Amino acid sequence: MPNFKTPNYNQDTMVVVNFEEQIRPGTFEFVLHHLIEDKLDLSAFYDKYKNDTGGRSAYNPAILLKIILYAYYKGVRSSRDIEWECQNNIMFKALTCDTTPHFTSIASFISSHPDAIEDIFTQILMVCDEEGLIGHELIAIDGGRPPRCKISSNAAKEHSGTFDELARKRDKIQQQIKACMKEHKSLDRRRKGEGDRKDQLEKTIDTLDKHFNKIDQFLKTAAPRMGQGKRPKEVKSNITDNESAKMLTSKGTIQGYNGVAAVDKKHQIIVDAQAFGEGQEHHTLKPVLDKIQQRYADAEFGSLIEDQIVVTADTGFANEANYAYLKEEAINAYIPDNAFRSRDPKFQSHKSDHGKRHQDTVKGVKRVIPAGEFQLNRRNKTCICPEGNEMWLRNETTDDFGKVKLFFEGKLTDCRNCARKHECMRNPSSADTREGHGRQVSFTMNTSKSPTAWMQKRVDSRYGKQVYGHRMSTVEPVFANIGTQKGLNRFSLRGKQKVQGQWQLYCLVHNIEKIANYGAIN
Repeated sequence: MPNFKTPNYNQDTMVVVNFEEQIRPGTFEFVLHHLIEDKLDLSAFYDKYKNDTGGRSAYNPAILLKIILYAYYKGVRSSRDIEWECQNNIMFKALTCDTTPHFTSIASFISSHPDAIEDIFTQILMVCDEEGLIGHELIAIDGGRPPRCKISSNAAKEHSGTFDELARKRDKIQQQIKACMKEHKSLDRRRKGEGDRKDQLEKTIDTLDKHFNKIDQFLKTAAPRMGQGKRPKEVKSNITDNESAKMLTSKGTIQGYNGVAAVDKKHQIIVDAQAFGEGQEHHTLKPVLDKIQQRYADAEFGSLIEDQIVVTADTGFANEANYAYLKEEAINAYIPDNAFRSRDPKFQSHKSDHGKRHQDTVKGVKRVIPAGEFQLNRRNKTCICPEGNEMWLRNETTDDFGKVKLFFEGKLTDCRNCARKHECMRNPSSADTREGHGRQVSFTMNTSKSPTAWMQKRVDSRYGKQVYGHRMSTVEPVFANIGTQKGLNRFSLRGKQKVQGQWQLYCLVHNIEKIANYGAIN
């Protein structure tokens, strides 16, 4: 048998390590260390510190910023895990000079400096521009579908509801408390044998009482949360984080935020990152563009409008108000509507070749014959159903942009005796009553001067299709990197401002990684 040296794992040794030698050129950590030490002005963090005349010395923001950004780069999100890395990982030791911040100090730093993180974000953009990584030609904006950027936050969706729903939940909890107290009282009359049950009831009453007080206090101090639009309706509030929102995703319903990013085409540098506590995207377009213009002015990049930088986004950002804003501000944007593909001759046979995109039912909602199979005569404002019956014009409206909307309804006698009413109507029995309604369908007719018609002309042009073709290759890899490679699948904070700070930290990691891969710093 060969003669091997026997290892002894139960021994201690002293290893001499030079921290600066561990941070090797050409790596992410080297670029991160160089940027924070030599390029960035961290004075925006200093306002939170009040120990200049006394008190315990604090950890330098440069040290904390290094380990947090490096941890996010390595896919480590938890503050406790970051503390463990500082104790055991040689690269974290090198970045911190062998200091170990407590996890509470790390968590507090992440949540306490959203404004300073915003300032650092702009400074990193200026470095990216110095390195020639920003093209200032095309910016793609996106946000919305998980696992890319609709991300859960530190709030329970079970604590959501309108004020009426929360009031009913509070009353139901109060009834449960009374029932538990009644049972507990009945057990008091018994002499023995029920101690475990009484202890269990006391814990249940205490839990229910805390939940009751939390909802009751919220209803007494908060106001109903209203949605967007001309006629805003009440949307669900959340008693844990009322700035977050319930969002329907392909993975189910989450309680969280929508991370929106604006990405420059040349090297996929994120020029703006914001978090919104609403599921819909269309109302986020204006604040994102306003922020980009402000950031361009602060960084002296030029002007989004004067330089006619192309802006593109998907159909989630499309509506009449946004088109009117883009047209009025002369922003060089290409944002298609939902019917963009149906107007393209290349996609005319798409449904017949590949079938419908959706199944017959979606989450329990019955799908019926679509409006596209109804024949509309725009000149005469008449409509014929798929069975050849003429429908009557129930209503006609015109909005502020000159867009006309026609509402048609099938005659009761026609719908009642129609053989296809079960596949045409979601509630076919409504046609069998005198007070019921036939099939209802609506059509929107854009005028040639409406903002939607203006945008349709742009995106349907050969140049518009070419420009929009760059959107996906510009912005999708960014969310793949942040969500899949960096592991961001949940925000650990509450409140829009704090969540936005954490979202920008992850976007900072992406931009610094681009500097490490394509910049001159090495």
